[in-house]
Amino acid sequence: ERSVFGWDIGGAHLKACRLQDGEVVDVAQWACPLWQGLDQLERVLQAAHERWPQLQAARHAVTMTGEMADLFEHREDGVRRIAALVADRLAARQPVQFFAGDAGWCGANEVAEHWAAIASANWLATAQHAALCTRARDGAGVLIDIGSTTTDLVAFSGGRVLTAARTDAQRLASGELVYHGVVRTPLCALAPRIDWRGTPHNVMNEVFATVADVYRLSGELNPSHDLYPAADGAAKDARSTRRRLARMVGLDERDGSPDDWLAFARAWRAAQVAELAGQLQRVMALHALPADVAVVSAGCGDFLVADVVARAIAPRAAKPCLAYGTEVARIKATAPAELARWAQVCAPCVAVATLLHEEQR
Repeated sequence: ERSVFGWDIGGAHLKACRLQDGEVVDVAQWACPLWQGLDQLERVLQAAHERWPQLQAARHAVTMTGEMADLFEHREDGVRRIAALVADRLAARQPVQFFAGDAGWCGANEVAEHWAAIASANWLATAQHAALCTRARDGAGVLIDIGSTTTDLVAFSGGRVLTAARTDAQRLASGELVYHGVVRTPLCALAPRIDWRGTPHNVMNEVFATVADVYRLSGELNPSHDLYPAADGAAKDARSTRRRLARMVGLDERDGSPDDWLAFARAWRAAQVAELAGQLQRVMALHALPADVAVVSAGCGDFLVADVVARAIAPRAAKPCLAYGTEVARIKATAPAELARWAQVCAPCVAVATLLHEEQR
């Protein structure tokens, strides 16, 4: 048995997967609020040890975005401290390998030299894997990974990623990184004005609600991806959710019917779809992607991808989206059906594990 574990260490979640002989056999996600301290990462790594007793004997591929947490003085500090902790907790029979994008793989003793390439490179792992697995298909492709906090829009063609941007700052400038997700994004970030019963209202720029409230009310957000407290720390039932949404325009839950609040949630949804579609148009123009571009979807917000694409590309040649969890990830044939869904949600950890497995075959 040859196991490789892939790790995607974010500022809010840790995602991990186990590959056995190159096939995904397990995927897990834990809330990991790194801004509260590195002990949060230690706690989650302990939970991973309990889930997977074979960790110490396996190979490990690690990518991260958690260095952006305000716990750290700067990104280099974050990369080095996260890497040191992970290497200490995971390394046993074999050294931990850190994904450094164009610089390849590096061990813990090389992290200081390559920290800039390691920082926030999880998107590149997913895009490289998608590009390699879809290169036999015609034309260009674009990865649309909508997560809890951010969206990645990455063009690829001929088995390679097209963008020259590598850092968060470069990708924010190009539109390839959008700080929009479907769980943690403050709702006020979606629009300065929003319709309530047909009348546009200025939005209260307070964190009264998050986008999780929108997709919880619409029924699109899987509760297993909704791991953080609501903005007010209250319950996540429909009435409490409506109450948080109402505050965004100075109202109370009792001021509208359930249908009114559902329509209000859908107005916020439309605002987010419009923003992401505009960013996708920017990326497509940047890389001269055709209207019939192949789309690979990933992330817990993949339920938005079809609408984003339809709004960005009209008319669009009929070409179904390829789901990372079923079209790119290699899932063990006897695995339960929901495993592909988790690979879809946690794509970067699956990608780094697979890339390391392929490199060391």
